[in-house]
Amino acid sequence: MVSLNAIQRLKTSKKLIIKIGSQLLVSSGNDSLRTSWMKSLAADIAKLRANNCQVILVSSGAVALGRQSMDIHGRALRLEEKQALAAIGQMQLAQAWAQVFASLQIKVGQVLLTIDDTQNRRRWLNSSSTLNNLLQMGVLPLINENDSVASDEIRFGDNDQLAGRAAQMVGADMLILLSDVDGLYSQDPSTSQNAQHIAQVDKITTEIKQMGANSSNQLGSGGMKTKILAAKIAGAAGCATIIADGQKDTPISLLLAGAKCTVFLPHIKPAQARKNWIAGTVQPKGKLIIDDGAVKALTDGASLLAAGIVDLSGKFERGEIVSICCMKNREIARGLAAYSLSEINQIKGLRSDQITAVLGYEPRKAVVHRDNLVLLEK
Repeated sequence: MVSLNAIQRLKTSKKLIIKIGSQLLVSSGNDSLRTSWMKSLAADIAKLRANNCQVILVSSGAVALGRQSMDIHGRALRLEEKQALAAIGQMQLAQAWAQVFASLQIKVGQVLLTIDDTQNRRRWLNSSSTLNNLLQMGVLPLINENDSVASDEIRFGDNDQLAGRAAQMVGADMLILLSDVDGLYSQDPSTSQNAQHIAQVDKITTEIKQMGANSSNQLGSGGMKTKILAAKIAGAAGCATIIADGQKDTPISLLLAGAKCTVFLPHIKPAQARKNWIAGTVQPKGKLIIDDGAVKALTDGASLLAAGIVDLSGKFERGEIVSICCMKNREIARGLAAYSLSEINQIKGLRSDQITAVLGYEPRKAVVHRDNLVLLEK
C-alpha cells in the first residue's frame, strides 16, 4: 500500500532535504561512482527546483571515494585512516556533484558540519544562515559530515541524524532518506515471511522503535534505527520524513509515481514548531522594553525594529530568546534576538538607516523578525 500523504506532501513541499548513503552513491566492490544514477537524481532535483521547491542534498561517500583513490579495499579502517581518506574523498565527492549539476546550470555549494555545529547555538545560527542564504541565491547546498576532523566522540556516525538536524536548521517541510530498502517493516523482511510493510507512521512509539532495532539491514554506517531517529528529530521541527528505496534511477520521480515507501508524519508545521519552542522557553536570556508604537506594530504583525526599543537588560547573544515588554513592564511577546545585548544597546531608538554608521556593517532587517516572534497577548 502506498501512502497518499507521502505523494501529496512531496508534491507540495517547498523546502526539501534529500539524504543519500554511500551504498547508493558508489558501486560495491570497487567504490567507483554511479555517475549515471547521480545524473538521474540531479534531473529529479532540477524538476523539483523548477516547481519552486528549494532542495538541499546530504551526501555520504567521501570515505569510500578516498578508499578508491588510495586503492585501499576490503579491510576495516582505523579512525585516523577514515579521517585522512575523508579529506581525500570529499574533494572528489564535491567535484563529482558539481559536474553533474553543472550540465543542468545548477551551482553547488559545499557545507561540512560536525555535531558541534548543531548543538552550539552560535555555530547553529551561522550554519543555518549559510544554508538559507545559499538557497536564496539559487545554489544547491551539498552537506556532509566533516569526517576529516570529527572524532568518534563528537561525530554523528551517520548522515541520517545529520539530515534530521539540517531539516531543523532550515525549517524544511520534507526529509527524504534514500536507502536500499523501501521503508519500515514490522519484522525483518529478509528473515520473516510475515513481515508487513508500514506505509505510514503517525507517531513514533516504542513499538515503531523496536521495528527499527529488529532490522538486520545496516544501510551503510547507520541503519533503520538511525533513520527512525532522524524522522523523530525532523518531526519535532514539523518536518515529514520519507524512507524509500533509492537504488533505481530517478528515485524522486518514482516516489511521485507511487513507489512504495514509509512516511513519518509530523503533528505540526515547521513555523509552528519554531514558535512553540520560542513561547515555551522557561527563562529568556534578556528583556527588551518597547514603546507604544512598537507594541501596536507587533500586534499588527510587524517585526521589532531598533527604533521602538526604549531599554533592555539581561545577558544574551544573537539568536537567544528575549522577553519583549511594554512600557508598563508587562510581557507581550518573546522572540529570537538578531543582535547581542551590546549591539542593541548601541542602536536602540535608531532608525534602520542610522544603524550602519554605528555598528560599521549592514544591519539585519529587524532586532526581532516577525518569523521569530510569538505574541503572548493581543
